[in-house]
Amino acid sequence: MPQATSVKVKNTKSNSLKPLYRLFNYARPYWLEFTLGLLLLMMASVSSLALPKLLGQLIDGGKQGIDSGKTTYIGWLLVTILVVQAIFSFFRVVLFVNVTEKTLAALRQKVYSHLIKMPMSVFLHKRVGELSSRISADITLLQEIFNTTLAEIIRLLVLVVGGLVLLMITSWELTIFMLLLLPVMVVIGELFGRFLNKYAMQVQDKVAASNTVVEETLQGIFSVKAFVSEFFEIGRYREHTAEMARLGMKGGKYKGLFNSFVIVGMFGTLVAVIWRGVTTGVASGELISFLLYSIFIATSISGLAEAYTALQKSIGATAHLFELLEEPVEPLTDFKTIAPENLLHGKISFNNIHFHYPTREDINVLQGVSFEAFSNQKVAIVGSSGAGKSTIVSLLLKLYNPSKGGILFDGRDSGSIPLSELRAQIAVVPQDVFLFGGTIGENIGYGRKGASREDIIAAAEKANAWEFIQRFPKGLETIVGERGIQLSGGQRQRIAIARAVLKAPRILILDEATSALDSESERLVQDALDKLMEGRTSIVIAHRLATVRQADKIIVLDKGQIVEEGTHVELIGVDGGLYRNLSEMQFTN
Repeated sequence: MPQATSVKVKNTKSNSLKPLYRLFNYARPYWLEFTLGLLLLMMASVSSLALPKLLGQLIDGGKQGIDSGKTTYIGWLLVTILVVQAIFSFFRVVLFVNVTEKTLAALRQKVYSHLIKMPMSVFLHKRVGELSSRISADITLLQEIFNTTLAEIIRLLVLVVGGLVLLMITSWELTIFMLLLLPVMVVIGELFGRFLNKYAMQVQDKVAASNTVVEETLQGIFSVKAFVSEFFEIGRYREHTAEMARLGMKGGKYKGLFNSFVIVGMFGTLVAVIWRGVTTGVASGELISFLLYSIFIATSISGLAEAYTALQKSIGATAHLFELLEEPVEPLTDFKTIAPENLLHGKISFNNIHFHYPTREDINVLQGVSFEAFSNQKVAIVGSSGAGKSTIVSLLLKLYNPSKGGILFDGRDSGSIPLSELRAQIAVVPQDVFLFGGTIGENIGYGRKGASREDIIAAAEKANAWEFIQRFPKGLETIVGERGIQLSGGQRQRIAIARAVLKAPRILILDEATSALDSESERLVQDALDKLMEGRTSIVIAHRLATVRQADKIIVLDKGQIVEEGTHVELIGVDGGLYRNLSEMQFTN
């Protein structure tokens, strides 16, 4: 099976901070809380810098016999600073968590809104598991930025800069001696950060791929079990997760190497500083303060490397999300009522339509297709598999645009009618009905949001569905299960028809709506469809010709072209005609 398409990030260096700037735009509405949290963080970090100095004074005071009152004062001052730090830390964490949750909620809403508005052409080359991973795993990863990473970087920077200033005040000689290694550490930290980012992004791609396997197999669990593919899928998932673990472990080796270098380089420097301070006669209190500041700086630099690595990982996830947000979306509108000038009467005109799918540009699915369907007319489109019948459905709904030619509704170009208002007046009853996992009432009510219970029941009655719905103990509140698995094919079909009835469309499309049903279910469904088609322009896509004999017009497609057009009586009389041949094959078998 094909692997999940992964999103590649272009030029990581040039784009390293750009995704973060875009991410902070989502936090902008909460800038007051965020700024207050930063202020508390800065105050807590600055107050930390007083601790080494006070501890040094406390040690010197004890050794030199300074009065106990001053020593006690220094001790209480240290305790006060620690209490203040604890209070600041509590409120800082609360504020940052609040900002994080609000920001990520806004980002999730934005990404989901964008996903659901993307045109069908995008979904041809992106798999559902990968997309759902972006909105779950990638966004969850971004929590680190606001909750810990950003705060940690700011805190550590304050400690490094403030510590260096206080080190220079304490002993500039020892400071210069201690800083000899710092430029090397910074350069190595930058190189390692970029290097580890590559592995972090590869792991995220593998997470998306493994999520795709899980989602596909669970959605298609019937096929998995029917084809005895459980162990095949287990192997496929094991392969993805093993590769994910391999990349993680390889990245861990480099991370461990870097940490080892930090331990040897930074703490080895501390040993050298102690030796230098002792040999140059620095006072013990000052030396303790200097060492504590040095430890602050050493651990802060080490922590900065860790935080920078985490930041790079989050940047990779952010880049993936924002690349997804750069995909095109359809021009949808959240309308309440359809504008009078956009109400359809039901006339449809296909004018010299040529079409190929974006992923198969070398294969023309439709070639010069032209036909008309008048208001309230029933037009059937028949032909062998692959002739282009279902493609016409997609074009009518404007899921795709023709590569050449135009589609008119009531003589108006389809592009002049707002997309949402156009689709609101078209209903589709497909062969493979998709039902959401909620209740029967929710699935029928999907046809018209906010419909009353009485309207839903009336739609179910017209669709010949109310009879079986009443037999369920919970009636409309019956849970249909994932994709309607707890209902039979005929029941799912009648719920789909009830949904279309509730929508009250001007144009109705039936795409092989009865082809997979038994005789009794087909009779009930066909009766419901006949009621639904009354007073509407109906486009009937059919493989079984028995269902289209009464059509006002039958269009016969072959290899993307219209080869015949007329009524059943007219076409059945065409000697050697495709419709006649198809009819004879079906009715003689």
